[in-house]
Amino acid sequence: MEKTDKMPIWVFLAFSSISTRKGAMLLIWACVLFTVYTIPWAGIFTDHEWVANLFVIEDWSWFAMMLPISFWYWISLKWIDRHTGWTN
Repeated sequence: MEKTDKMPIWVFLAFSSISTRKGAMLLIWACVLFTVYTIPWAGIFTDHEWVANLFVIEDWSWFAMMLPISFWYWISLKWIDRHTGWTN
């Protein structure tokens, strides 16, 4: 992806080192999966010990950070799709 004059800085910063839409989608899906992982599942499923061993996060701080990051990547992708597109 190359920066154009009309591209906002927040869009450029989201995908400055990613050149294809496929790469951007991989980044977004990785963020979404990590966001789901950061939900403190051990606090929700207290009677299952394996959940506490698999999901070691005990508070909502990581989720609170990952949710807006995932949203930022998604709206940046939508902006690029509508305005400039991806280089082939």
